[in-house]
Amino acid sequence: MDGAWNDTQPIYQQIRDRVVGMMLDGVISEGDPIPSVRQTAAECQVNPLTVMKAYQQLSDDGLVEKRRGLGMFVAPGALKRLAGTERQKFLDEQWPETLRTIRRLGLSLEELLNQENGQ
Repeated sequence: MDGAWNDTQPIYQQIRDRVVGMMLDGVISEGDPIPSVRQTAAECQVNPLTVMKAYQQLSDDGLVEKRRGLGMFVAPGALKRLAGTERQKFLDEQWPETLRTIRRLGLSLEELLNQENGQ
């Protein structure tokens, strides 16, 4: 995790989203430990309390669990729950603007699929 931040949302939320991205990308799997608070704070050059807030949000969402003396780990079933909520979040928040842009530019499905395939 790097320390490049955007101004559109709080840093703790961006840290949470980066951990979620690591889960969705398969970098960390169910049962795996997530990076420690200290490690993440140092890498991101933020206060450890900011990282704790992000991790608390992950815990509140049921995505991670704390194991006393060991750290935080991806909770069982977290990836399935996460995939569903992130899909819905994309459809509700990002897709409408993406669709407007596609229509505005007159892009066809064929053009989009060719772009995906690197053509």
